Amino acid sequence: MQEKYIVRLPIKDKDGLIIGYEVLYHGANQAFGASKENSSEFAAADAIYNYLMQNTDKLFRGSLNFMTFTTTLLMKKTPALFNKDELVIQIDDSVIIHALSMHMVERYAKQGYKIAVNEFKFAPRYLALMDKIDYIKVNLVSVGESSARNIVEIARSMNKKVIAVAIDTEELYNKAVAIGFDAMQGSFVAEKLATRAHTSGYLQSNFFRLLVAVTRDEPNVEEIEEMISMDASLSYGLLKMVNSMHFALRNKATTIRQAIVTLGLSQLKQWIYLLSVSNTQEEISPADEEFLKMSFMRASFCRELMNFAGSMPISKSEAYLMGMFSTLNYLIASPMEEILASVPISDEVRAAILTKEGRCGILYDLVLCYERADWDGITRNAEQLGIPQNILPSLYFNCMESVNTTWSQLTQMHGDEPMEAPAAPADEE
Repeated sequence: MQEKYIVRLPIKDKDGLIIGYEVLYHGANQAFGASKENSSEFAAADAIYNYLMQNTDKLFRGSLNFMTFTTTLLMKKTPALFNKDELVIQIDDSVIIHALSMHMVERYAKQGYKIAVNEFKFAPRYLALMDKIDYIKVNLVSVGESSARNIVEIARSMNKKVIAVAIDTEELYNKAVAIGFDAMQGSFVAEKLATRAHTSGYLQSNFFRLLVAVTRDEPNVEEIEEMISMDASLSYGLLKMVNSMHFALRNKATTIRQAIVTLGLSQLKQWIYLLSVSNTQEEISPADEEFLKMSFMRASFCRELMNFAGSMPISKSEAYLMGMFSTLNYLIASPMEEILASVPISDEVRAAILTKEGRCGILYDLVLCYERADWDGITRNAEQLGIPQNILPSLYFNCMESVNTTWSQLTQMHGDEPMEAPAAPADEE
């Protein structure tokens, strides 16, 4: 039985910043996006509709999401499930040639929904849509460079955005940038990160929450552990410091909890305070945000998958750090080998990040495959780990919802005025 996967694949501009996501389906709903009108598509549409009914809040929250709608899904009025500010209705040839479907698309456009056309071609039925659409998607390999340039020029003259799809190699990526596409998507784009972030990319509001938490009369260690675990740089900095020569530990701390216990709350307060007062006051950049959210998402997904993976040589906490530390080479200006050599993570975790070795490497690769919608890789890795494939979509979106909720909490303002960092406690001066 072929399992169902649902993934959000990032769409990025030429600077590598995410402008939105495409929602991709795979598996038993393979008829999704196809031109045939038969019982299998109706069954697929029912499955998709029911899933979306239960997961709209997790799937579309605070971002622009591109989603292809078949005639059947349009007939079921599926776009109405979503906020018009967060959805782009994608259509392909099967909808364009269907008069009733196009009538429904026009109605949604009048209501304020954005419209995108997949696999745009120089054909009368496509050109006739130009005044009704906002985004044009082009397969650079299919149309060729010359036609792609013409499409980009026409679109730009009519204030339309053009997105290059199936950008799966660096060569195609460079061609798309040279031609002038507004954005790109594909496996290469999904893996390509934006400009390297700076080493002081700590999240300022997280410091304030930590400062409040550690200076309470009865600090909650679990709460402190959770806050530190949300930030890759904080996690890295804490483990590196605790395992430095200054502490001369017989047994190295390999988890955030162990590091907190080893350091002690008094010294932890000093460490957080020093970091907060030395931290940049600038707002977090889009590039920093992408890295931090990606590391948090990978960490959460790795940890949740551990509940189902068999015969794993690491703990859930170590799996969390594996995902969290996987982006450190973009947060800290050093090679990954050097970074991982400076913290006492387990050999299994280090090998997984560097070379994808062992069962930890399979788990890590499963997370990466899900990021870039590598269907074969998802199935292969899940089977090797003994993880039921039917639970992957719900785990993925539960983690995504958790990350989005947490990120919103961390970045929101605390009251009408920005919080000021409290002075160091008297016993620490």
